[in-house]
Amino acid sequence: SSVAAPPFFATKSQPPRGVAAMAEHGLKESALLKEYVKNGDVVGICVSGGLDSKTVALRLRLAGVKVKCFTADIGQPDEEDINDVVKKMAPCGVETIVVDLKDDIAEGAFEAVAAQASYDGGYWQSTGIGRFVTARGLLQEMKKHGCTVLSHGATGRGNDQVRFERYVNVIDPNFKVYAPWRDPVLLEEFPGRSQMLAFLQKHGIGHTIVSQASKRYSTDANICGLSNEAEDLESMQTPMTIVNPVMGVWPKDAPDVQEEITLRYTKGRCTHINGKAVTPLEAVRLANQIAGRNGIGLSQALENRILGTKSRGVYEAPGMELLAHGVSCVYMAVLDRRSTTLFRYLSSHISDQIYDGRYFDPSTRAAINAVWQLAEPADGVVKLGLFKGHMNFLALTECPHSIYFEEDSSMEASSGLNPASSQGFLEVSSVEAKSMAKAGLIDFGSVWAKRQKR
Repeated sequence: SSVAAPPFFATKSQPPRGVAAMAEHGLKESALLKEYVKNGDVVGICVSGGLDSKTVALRLRLAGVKVKCFTADIGQPDEEDINDVVKKMAPCGVETIVVDLKDDIAEGAFEAVAAQASYDGGYWQSTGIGRFVTARGLLQEMKKHGCTVLSHGATGRGNDQVRFERYVNVIDPNFKVYAPWRDPVLLEEFPGRSQMLAFLQKHGIGHTIVSQASKRYSTDANICGLSNEAEDLESMQTPMTIVNPVMGVWPKDAPDVQEEITLRYTKGRCTHINGKAVTPLEAVRLANQIAGRNGIGLSQALENRILGTKSRGVYEAPGMELLAHGVSCVYMAVLDRRSTTLFRYLSSHISDQIYDGRYFDPSTRAAINAVWQLAEPADGVVKLGLFKGHMNFLALTECPHSIYFEEDSSMEASSGLNPASSQGFLEVSSVEAKSMAKAGLIDFGSVWAKRQKR
């Protein structure tokens, strides 16, 4: 959907744009923006309605650049009404198009869950998933509206600049990318929030920064989860508990009674919750509610960034944590040892690729395809007990492809595997073991103690 903003400064005459406007307002000329004006490019700006979005949209308009704004509806739990973004951007004199990508991001969550593709510290990559969904969805919408350049608000220090630009490059190598916070002119004009606020106020545009008082950190959220980072959280002396959870509660604040839940999986995909059929979007939403109220899915990590630095984050992903744990219970029953080993490698590769902005790369697609192949027999109903941040396994039923048979693994007398049959296996195994011993290849002392003698 799209909502056209009222004319720029509707109560006043249209202000001059381009060189005249910048001279009037004491702004310098950006070589990058000058080139866009010269070429007649239309810049599609990815916006959130925040301070940065307003500043960039207004600054580009004053430079004479043709601008259209786009925002993705990816089920942000901290955004009560996504159309508020349109209202926030309207005073800047821009048209803002809202693109509904909730089904897309739910499918992204399902793939990550099926692949068990969490990153450092159990981070379920809500941001990484959100970026490929957003970049793909907004780029396609921008092209429909005649845009030739995508502008993103990522800084020159983080992961998102890599993700946005790589996704644009691989989807359409001819589409241009503008990063305002790598433009030397804009960096000089707006070194901080105070300069942005002054700039907007000068043009009659208000903006309120919501203060979090002593609990200062930034948040990035979508239906998959929520990332809290920066400011106070950058110090390792700051406890993770300064975060006020948005998608749930801390375990200590969860109910004192265990909540039981059943999850039905078909080919590795959750199709029913508590007996009710659900779409991927409904599954993620309902899982978020149930797991969130029971203190599930809160974690802290020092993640390894794409550029080589480390970043600290406190993460919320109650629904993905719950759905992923449930399907892992089915995987344990249906995957043999070698399939499990292969799965772990595929999982690690997919996780790294999502994090690095390489979701559309050939190796990622091949790995995801292999995961879905391994998940073919992953049918079953998992019953879990949720209690103050814990997920207790209660039962696995209706799992026709399970290779767990009680009689074969029982410690009691049974009709399963005959213990005497192991004799031949052990005799064969002993040939290699004895050969290695005779060749002096075995060291059975403490590795640590040996290292200390060096």
